[in-house]
Amino acid sequence: MIEDKLLIWQCKQGCRAAFERVYEKYEGDLRTLAANLLDDKTAAEDIVHDVFISLLRVVDKFQLRSSLAGYLKTSVANKARDYRRKKRPQAVAVNDVELAVSDDKGPVERIVQSELLRKLDAALSRLPYEQREAIVLYLHGQMKFKTIAKLQNVSIKTAHTRYRAGLDGLKSMLNSELRE
Repeated sequence: MIEDKLLIWQCKQGCRAAFERVYEKYEGDLRTLAANLLDDKTAAEDIVHDVFISLLRVVDKFQLRSSLAGYLKTSVANKARDYRRKKRPQAVAVNDVELAVSDDKGPVERIVQSELLRKLDAALSRLPYEQREAIVLYLHGQMKFKTIAKLQNVSIKTAHTRYRAGLDGLKSMLNSELRE
């Protein structure tokens, strides 16, 4: 957090290298988060770029009160939600961008892992968006339920219930696929 405060201060002084460092530090995680919330890789990239452009526009007035990562993740989640509102039918891809299968495994293990990720992606896309969003923000975005609740404009208990219901739904869908 101290590094982030220093980077923001340097950005306020007009240091381009500081802004580039912020971008390099967070862009990958934010793109992954956006890809997990949307089913459109291009839109996910656009959203992340929009978040950084917005930060650049307000950096002179910006005051970092908590973590920069949390601020940026919340911004991505809000923009993803706005995008979804504008463009209905939705599906969420489980990390089309970053969920690469590990190279240190043999071909059979990579195929099995790839198939499991495909099934997880399909199951996640069948969940109601509110549950999917709670799961992605908690697990990938590493947000607390209090933050998720605020973002979804619901109580903390409701955010937690959506998360649990989503996990139960995933478990049920994946178990039924395994039986087939």
